[in-house]
Amino acid sequence: MIKLAVFASGAGTNARELIRYFRHHPEIMVAAIFCNRSGAGVIKVAAEEGVPLVLFNRKDLYEQNHVLQELQKRAIDYIALAGFLWKIPEPILNAYPDRIVNIHPALLPRHGGKGMYGMHVHEAVLACGDRESGITVHLVNDQYDAGPILFQRRIVVPPAQTAAQLAQRIHELEHYWYPRIIECWILKKTIPSGTNPS
Repeated sequence: MIKLAVFASGAGTNARELIRYFRHHPEIMVAAIFCNRSGAGVIKVAAEEGVPLVLFNRKDLYEQNHVLQELQKRAIDYIALAGFLWKIPEPILNAYPDRIVNIHPALLPRHGGKGMYGMHVHEAVLACGDRESGITVHLVNDQYDAGPILFQRRIVVPPAQTAAQLAQRIHELEHYWYPRIIECWILKKTIPSGTNPS
């Protein structure tokens, strides 16, 4: 069984979708949730879904290699970031080359980089007058939102769209596509084309 770890910092809605999508999968399982915020909603998600939780701080990640040790102890094969806001350190990148994936709530390279997450992204899309937005699934490297793109799905942004309305539409895309793209990526299946606006 291929073991996937999910890193999350927030409410955990994408983490929940991943857990449920892979719960009865014949080849892939979500083996652990890794979280860097003691009050994050994803902690409750892990408990409700019966998935082991690893809670860690900045020192654990960047100074002591505690997080890498936990990944190795649990024999994790792949990592999916799901609303995880810290940069992945070099030791983990080196241990998991091209085996860490992230989802971004916009069409990279637009509206990416440090500080561009959640509602900040949607507000930036609207402020720029973009007529399209969407999601980007990409591999993780040593720069924020700069790894090779695996998949994008575009949607049309109507003139009267609010940031909250756009966020809801983007969440729906994330919840549907992220598990399916991860499945194709891990199993080396053809990743579907998702670039047409809808």
